[in-house]
Amino acid sequence: MNTIIKSDFNLPGITHVYKGKVRDVYTIHDDLLVMLVSDRISAFDVVLPKGIPYKGQVLNQIAAKFLDATSDIVPNWKMATPDPMVTAGIQCDPFPIEMIIRGYLTGSSWRTYKSGEREISGVPIPDGMREHQRFETPIITPTTKAEQGAHDEDISKTRILRGGLVSPEDYALLEKYTMELFERGTQMADERGLILVDTKYEFGKKDGKIYLIDEIHTPDSSRYFYKEGYEERFANGEPQKQLSKEFVREWLMDHGFQGRDGDVLPEMTDEFISSVSERYIELYEQITGEKFIKEETSNILERVEKNVLAFLREA
Repeated sequence: MNTIIKSDFNLPGITHVYKGKVRDVYTIHDDLLVMLVSDRISAFDVVLPKGIPYKGQVLNQIAAKFLDATSDIVPNWKMATPDPMVTAGIQCDPFPIEMIIRGYLTGSSWRTYKSGEREISGVPIPDGMREHQRFETPIITPTTKAEQGAHDEDISKTRILRGGLVSPEDYALLEKYTMELFERGTQMADERGLILVDTKYEFGKKDGKIYLIDEIHTPDSSRYFYKEGYEERFANGEPQKQLSKEFVREWLMDHGFQGRDGDVLPEMTDEFISSVSERYIELYEQITGEKFIKEETSNILERVEKNVLAFLREA
């Protein structure tokens, strides 16, 4: 099936192009961003060799929905979605940190805790907690924003302020927005029978004003549990039923790949690729409560470029 795993659009007024693990970002006249969410998929900081049909459309449309649903909390960068795989919006100067917020002790935070650590990004974690246990109140555990190919690292609020990465006034707002966005996301997830477990937010600044940037509440940036059965599974010490791309990481681990030196990527069969595509569509429908409508993909790159050019002519 047709997917976009790379793009090379010749858009008028391009001043910069950034190719991330999943997103290709075109800067127009130094003040407008055109972000293509490709069908690439990454795990363990490695971009897998084949694209996943409709993945870019799924992620872009979920992010657009949640950006619109939270714009009363904090202004965001989104101006338009000229194509189901593209968001266009305001270019901001990004803060050099990501605001990670956790409602439950799971994933990397559990692995850190299990190793004996009782602090994450300077936030103390009490003794006696169990995997997938809910925190009394959500905790904010920031990370650095690493260059492409490097790993983000936990960083404490004290180090952020001491190092001058963010001013005290701005950081207070970032914390406030992070808590309020997570509360809204939690409410929206609850309506869909889901638990928003943890997520990340990125922020930027333009003309002295803070904006929410990038994606929000997608299965690539967030972890969801199914609410039904959570308490029973937790009481029995069983794994939680998750709604995230964790299943891709698990498949890779089952085939001996964790991104370590010497690890060999397993073959991505057509059957596996189709199953991942179906899972992403399932994620979309579960998270949004809407039927996923597959866009025409026979000339997918031409379609995207045509829609973006039409938007730029009117912008």
